[in-house]
Amino acid sequence: MIDLPASAALILIDVQKGFDLPYWGVRNNLKAETNMVSLLHAWRAASRPVIHVRHMSTELESPLRPDQLGNEFKDEVRPLNLEHIEEKTVNSAFVGTSLEHYLRSNSIETVVLVGLTTDHCVSTTTRMAANLGFDTYVVADATATFNRVGYDGAQFSAEEVHACALASLHQEFANVVTTDAMLEASRLSSSVT
Repeated sequence: MIDLPASAALILIDVQKGFDLPYWGVRNNLKAETNMVSLLHAWRAASRPVIHVRHMSTELESPLRPDQLGNEFKDEVRPLNLEHIEEKTVNSAFVGTSLEHYLRSNSIETVVLVGLTTDHCVSTTTRMAANLGFDTYVVADATATFNRVGYDGAQFSAEEVHACALASLHQEFANVVTTDAMLEASRLSSSVT
């Protein structure tokens, strides 16, 4: 059972319009955003902290550059006025941002991570969150990634990359859970407080 404190923050990583473009390749888990929205509604209903992270790419070809439409948050997860936003230029949401300071200054010790992509920014942020001492959860079915080509030309499907990334994180850097399990934990902890 997940012990979810009232202060647990939902962190949505790089849920940006640019990830809908064919530029990235073939994606897995097309229901990830639906699950993110379910979690976002639960967090907002319980008045728990919500943090949005946006990637501000410095790569000329990237659809996530600040001057591109793809840099915008997806409509279904657009931040509300008082929700905290962090902007980053690297994979980790902790590097070059005020995220750690924000969490510590608001006495947030537990983070729940969702977003894009599982093996890049979600994974890197998860590893750093754990290394910094935060109690960290990753919601498996509220993350997604794309197919990859290995250094030797080997082809890896998006589902393979997703599964391996989550396996590498689970019980080493985070507890990997499902949306349903996290929603249930949110309901239970809300009824206790």
